[in-house]
Amino acid sequence: MTQPLSLFGAARLPRTILFGRGQRGALGSTSARLGRRALVVTDARQAAQPVFAEILADLAAHGVTTQVFDGVIPDLPVESIETCIDAARDFAPDLVIAIGGGSAMDHAKIVAVLLAHGGKVSDYYGEFAVPGPVLPLIAVPTTAGTGSEATPVAVVADTGRGTKVGVASPYLIPEVAICDPDLTVSCPPSLTAISGADALTHAIESFTTAPRTGDAMLTEQHVFVGKNALSDHFAKLAIANLFKFLERAWRDGNDIEAREGVMLASLTAGCAFGTAGTAAAHALQYPIGNLTHTAHGAGVAALMPFVMQYNRPACAEAFAELATLVGLPDGSVEQRSQAFIEAVAALLASIGIPRSLAELGLREDQQEFVAEHSLDAARLIKNNPRPLDLTAMRTITQAAYAGERHRLVAI
Repeated sequence: MTQPLSLFGAARLPRTILFGRGQRGALGSTSARLGRRALVVTDARQAAQPVFAEILADLAAHGVTTQVFDGVIPDLPVESIETCIDAARDFAPDLVIAIGGGSAMDHAKIVAVLLAHGGKVSDYYGEFAVPGPVLPLIAVPTTAGTGSEATPVAVVADTGRGTKVGVASPYLIPEVAICDPDLTVSCPPSLTAISGADALTHAIESFTTAPRTGDAMLTEQHVFVGKNALSDHFAKLAIANLFKFLERAWRDGNDIEAREGVMLASLTAGCAFGTAGTAAAHALQYPIGNLTHTAHGAGVAALMPFVMQYNRPACAEAFAELATLVGLPDGSVEQRSQAFIEAVAALLASIGIPRSLAELGLREDQQEFVAEHSLDAARLIKNNPRPLDLTAMRTITQAAYAGERHRLVAI
């Protein structure tokens, strides 16, 4: 008789999570408990919003002196982080506040590391390279997608190496996450789609990452520990909300119920993958993003139906469970698992996500580069529920480039 797997769960989360309309009003008071000199990291678009001036006034009213760095750049080149550090040293902040999307939050995470420990960004590449606590960090997302406000990872673009690299450490998890759906209302439809599709990819990949044994040292040896009981709970909440609310938020940005639902999904997807991890879609997106300079969320989402089709033999039951979760018709495990893949593809297409890598902007002669360099992301490759090698990556890339998912059905 086969013994059932023992129940195992793990969660690494911010000490405080505030969610709801108007919760940005707690930022001044919360910040004052953590520091008195705050480096506020954002981008030029966000810095020009009236609500940003209100946030700075709230901080000042609570006795927090601020210096604003509004030079965050998408894809996060390390040079922009170095520029921020140079400007912040004389200010000597004791607190870092990120206000913006995933790039702003990841930027702030790395800045918090460098201000606490010195050195270069490259000193901290990989897992567990951050030697200790960083400056207290508060994350205030203004998009609903990356979940970076709850995760232990930041991804930067190392222009010298010509690649994106992750810094992963539990010390990167923000002390406080303040998630106010009102801050996402100004997001245009394209950004709403890309961000929400990113969250959906996070949730599905975390729910289907390869589970590992609940060894007592697992969380000490790995930042991302695979599918588990706690991450599954967060992932399912995210997926249910995105199927219910994402297209609505994309169609009508003033639909505040939809905005709330998508932002909650983004947060809970971050809570899920921040512990479980992500897998093949993210591994493939690293070289694709470098080549096409397209948005991360668009890339991982364009890949997701193809990765799911490849992975289906290894996680049909998980896909079938998700099919039931989102209300798809009953049937066999095989029928429901395939129906869920089709439903994900249809949802992504309905909000304008590219249906192929060619449509995303990848050139035909770049497919081999993508397949080869996707394997560089070892922490993502080891998480995939089905083994990955160069042949597998070529097969997925070629099918995704052509937009022909049927090529992966019998593999």
